[in-house]
Amino acid sequence: MFSYCADPDTLSGLTWLSCYLTTGKHMAFYVSFGTVLLLLAITAPTALLFGFGGAAAARARFFPLRWVGKAYISVVRGVPDIAFFLFFVIALDQGFEWLRHKVKCPDWDQPIRQGSDFVVCDAAKLPLGNAAQWVHETYGFFLAVLTFAIVFGAFAANVLFGAMRAVPHAQLETAEAYGMTQRQTFWRILVPQMWVYALPGLSNLWMVLIKATPLLFLLGVEDIVYWARELGGTKTPRFTDYPHGDWRMWYFLVLLIFYLAFTRVSEVVLDRVMKKLTHGQATAGGEAQRKAA
Repeated sequence: MFSYCADPDTLSGLTWLSCYLTTGKHMAFYVSFGTVLLLLAITAPTALLFGFGGAAAARARFFPLRWVGKAYISVVRGVPDIAFFLFFVIALDQGFEWLRHKVKCPDWDQPIRQGSDFVVCDAAKLPLGNAAQWVHETYGFFLAVLTFAIVFGAFAANVLFGAMRAVPHAQLETAEAYGMTQRQTFWRILVPQMWVYALPGLSNLWMVLIKATPLLFLLGVEDIVYWARELGGTKTPRFTDYPHGDWRMWYFLVLLIFYLAFTRVSEVVLDRVMKKLTHGQATAGGEAQRKAA
């Protein structure tokens, strides 16, 4: 990056370090922090959407819909995260390719399952074999986001389901007595008040989601854990212009500081949101604010 980095053998001290920290792989390492933040920015609202849908379905009066909602919450929460991530990404990928195969290759006369292999026509592969590298990376990231959203959506659904049940039932009966329909009662009375009860659980879920982002490494996405292990490992002069010993401890220390700082910022923001939501509410938080005033 710098002009004096042309010959690494002549460098030492801070000049060597400045060149080392600005190599192409280190730039990819810095970008991977943005990948983690982007994952959180997309996954959090998507998981909340899955959770809201699951909670609403779990309390529906229509039995098949209620069964689907409760099954989604129970099944996904009952499977270890790592096992679900490793299985579901493969299942999603093969499911998408199977659907494309049925549409694009209706004349295919060979079995898709050939022993342990999953074989579809070239036109049905995702991404296509001649697609650019960024397409492959975007597709992998999309599968990761969808998997994260489904897993954490089940936990969010459980939290929201409990929050809906925590809203005083008398208020719902009063709304119905005033002539509100079930839909109006749900959207105007239940949903606005449930967030006060749901936020503590959703706050904990957000923290767990932050700590789960290293699972991107298992899904084949080049995240900060991947690059920390790749860059921190021992490098010899034969394979790099900047040889060094095992520096993984220092790279993972950077990740430790990053996660601690990010969770601290999250705690401050969530605490302010909680104070705003509980203001004037008949909850423990609202009662504490009244006593303080």
